[in-house]
Amino acid sequence: MPEGFLSILKPPGMTSHDVVAFLRRKLGTRRVGHAGTLDPPACGVLPVAAGRATRLIPYLAADKEYVAEICFGRSTSTGDAEGEIRECRDVTVTREALEAVLPRFLGPSQQRVPMVSAVHVGGKRLHELAREGVEIADRPVRTITLHELELQRFTPGPQPQALVRVACSPGTYIRTLAEDLGQALGVPASLTFLLRTRSSGIGLDSSVRLEDEPRWLSWDEALGHLAVHEATDEEFRAVGNGKALEAREERPAGTMVRIQQGNRMLAIAEQSGPLLRMKTVLLTGQD
Repeated sequence: MPEGFLSILKPPGMTSHDVVAFLRRKLGTRRVGHAGTLDPPACGVLPVAAGRATRLIPYLAADKEYVAEICFGRSTSTGDAEGEIRECRDVTVTREALEAVLPRFLGPSQQRVPMVSAVHVGGKRLHELAREGVEIADRPVRTITLHELELQRFTPGPQPQALVRVACSPGTYIRTLAEDLGQALGVPASLTFLLRTRSSGIGLDSSVRLEDEPRWLSWDEALGHLAVHEATDEEFRAVGNGKALEAREERPAGTMVRIQQGNRMLAIAEQSGPLLRMKTVLLTGQD
């Protein structure tokens, strides 16, 4: 059975679940899951796990990076080009004015989730309520962090457009960022294009199209941010029984460590003093 991580270059128009369903058929296994939803209009990096590797999705790196095109002077019901136009007018926004407000958004901040999101409110997802014409004003607020926000291109005009690069924490809604940038400038704004260039430490250069042959990532590519413990044959058997191992290095308590033997992933353990305690074991009785 196919097993491991791969990165798909998701095309616009497909949901992340559509990608999973396609790969289940292509790979011949039900055990396929994605790491980090990418909205249907967006395209770019979508990390996917198959087989027992699906149990390792929570250990992927948390970073996200996007290239977003924003139109100033137009707002929509969804915050992107898919929604109905709510306001459309000529505006005066300069490159200098935009560059002046960008630093305000760096670092931690509070962001209200958009109506077109999968967040549950009252037992229903917000995007389901939005389709029913229901608007929830008091939507959940999340703490997000923008690590980098860089203006890459600015096209002046009556409805100027900006291309920005965003490096951010998980849970950041770029469509909301677009609207907030417009609000900071006193004009309506919405997202016109979104490309995710990096997710979970995996970039565009490691991603393949759905129609291509799968390119299985090495464990270093998928989980390279984690420390590594190379298991001996004796430790291999201990891991299979869920036993803790003696750590060979001092690390801060709570450090996640991947236990490998060569190119084979055995488990993810957590450092606890001199011990590595198993958190997720991939070995089975047949191994």
